[in-house]
Formats: sequence, C-alpha cells, structure tokens
Amino acid sequence: MPAEETPHERTFMGWPSRYAPWGRDLPSVRGDIAGLARAIARFEPVVLLARPDEADDARRACGGAVEVLPVPVDDLWLRDTGPTFVRTESGLAGVDTRFNGWGGKQRHPADGKVARRLLEHYGIPRIPAPLVTEGGALEVDGDGTLLATESSIVNDNRNPGRSRAELESGLKAAFGARKVIWFPGVRGADITDSHVDGLVRCTSPGTMLLDRPGPADSEQYHQARAVLTSTTDAAGREPEIVDLPRPDPGAIGRHGEDFFGSYINYYVAGGAVIAPAFGDRAADDRAAGILRELYPGREVVGVRIDHIAEGGGGIHCATQQQPRR
Repeated sequence: MPAEETPHERTFMGWPSRYAPWGRDLPSVRGDIAGLARAIARFEPVVLLARPDEADDARRACGGAVEVLPVPVDDLWLRDTGPTFVRTESGLAGVDTRFNGWGGKQRHPADGKVARRLLEHYGIPRIPAPLVTEGGALEVDGDGTLLATESSIVNDNRNPGRSRAELESGLKAAFGARKVIWFPGVRGADITDSHVDGLVRCTSPGTMLLDRPGPADSEQYHQARAVLTSTTDAAGREPEIVDLPRPDPGAIGRHGEDFFGSYINYYVAGGAVIAPAFGDRAADDRAAGILRELYPGREVVGVRIDHIAEGGGGIHCATQQQPRR
C-alpha cells in the first residue's frame, strides 16, 4: 500500500444522499463536500460518486472542475467505503475491505458495494480483504509499517472470534506490511471504534504526527504516545513523534457531542496538504505551520468543514486516493 503522499491518479469522494442520516443538515453537509472537492481539484482530478438521480445536483454544486460519476452511494465516507489501493506484481489493484457499517452501527446497502462497483468501472482488479475493516483504520508509511487500533479491527463487530495475531497476518498479506504497530483505541468512543486516522498519521518514514486533544479527552493520546515511545517501525527506526494540538473549543463556537475538532484528519493531494480549518485563527495557523514543516514544498490549504465534522469525521474520512499506475 503506497504512502498517501505518492502521486495520485485521482481522488474519489462521495455525494451524501437523501438516505444518509444527516436530516435537515444535509444541504450544509453537501456544501462542505462541494467546497472540499473544489479545493482538491486545484491540485489533482476529483471524481465524486453520486446516486444517478442526484448526480445533476452534485454537478451544479461542484462545477466543471469536478467529475461526477453516477454510482449509487449512501453517504460521503469514501475512505471507508471505497477500495484501498495497493501495488502488486501485476500492477495496481484495489482491496475491498468489506465495509459493514462500522460493525453494523448503520445500514449502508449501497456503500457496501461501492468498492466493487468502482473497481469494475475502472477495470482495476479487486482483491477481497481477508478481514473486515475500513480505509480509515489503516495508516502506512510506504516503507513496510502499518498503524492500526485494536478497537476498530480486533473487534467482534467486524471480525468475530479472530485473534489479533490472525488479523495481523491478514493485514500484512493484504497491504504489504512488514510490521503492524497496534494502538489500543477505545471501543465505542465513536462510530468507528477509534479509527487510527483520527489519532496518528505517518508523515514520512520514521515520523509520526499525533493528535493532541485537551486534558478532558486525552486517554487515547497517552496510550498512543506510550506505544510509539516503546516501539520501532518496520525498518527498525524509533519514531520521531510530533504533537498536533487541537483548536480551543471556546474559540470555535458551540458544536454537538460528535463534533471532531481535530486537524489530524487532513489529506495529502498533489502538491498540497488539504487541512481542516475551524475558525480559531491562532490554532489554524499553528496547525498549518506544523504541516508545512512536515510536508516541505507542499501548499497547506485550510478548508472549513464544520458540518462534516459534526458527523464525527473529517477531510481524510471523505476522500480516497487512487495512486498512479
């Protein structure tokens, strides 16, 4: 599985349908998705999946810079529902991670078929994953190291009765990893059971960027830091750990209990890092500065995603890259 910063053929996104659980917030969420798609399209092609009867709405919202592909989808979380791409001896392939609604927490009949339909459309071989997981549960450095949380994979709601050792073998086989670094995570902390892309990211081989929340929400942070300070990656390097602070809750207004106010769920696209912005000017600038240092030569683009974040996700959750062949 290539690192995210390798060149992309395109970015896939999804147009949340009227069947998605957004209720009256759906128009605002769609506005966030359209703005995000246009921001990424400045740097690389974007293909937005939309239900055939909603494709015209998506085209009007996104404009001509974004290609809209009529494919049935339920919601916007393409990181989890789309294929996760890998390079094999025969070329590019897509791993279908067998999305099951994050352990059956929501029904997603169309999203469960997105990976297969997308791969068929582009003529890319499909590899059924030997376990149930999601793209947001996987983070790689491109040099043999894969990061994952036990809470979202070693969990009976995805992989009943299977041990961590068995699932680790499946991850290595499917994604080409030589070493898996496990974080405990927290089951039930959110709908994903604590995906790793909301906790820690590999910015380059040997460097890990760690989400640093406030004192009231620091359990996973301390767990993850303890793991990283006591392990090495696939190449035997002791990870360099960089903290990424969150915005001040008092400076970004009132939000719901599921609001994901973190910068860690950014996306690396073309010559850019597309990062969340929350309206805390000092914190937005500080996060952009950290990302600029870790991704030299790339433009850091802040995008407001307040309505997507109310659903517990972020920019990374809403995107999935296809590497160049």
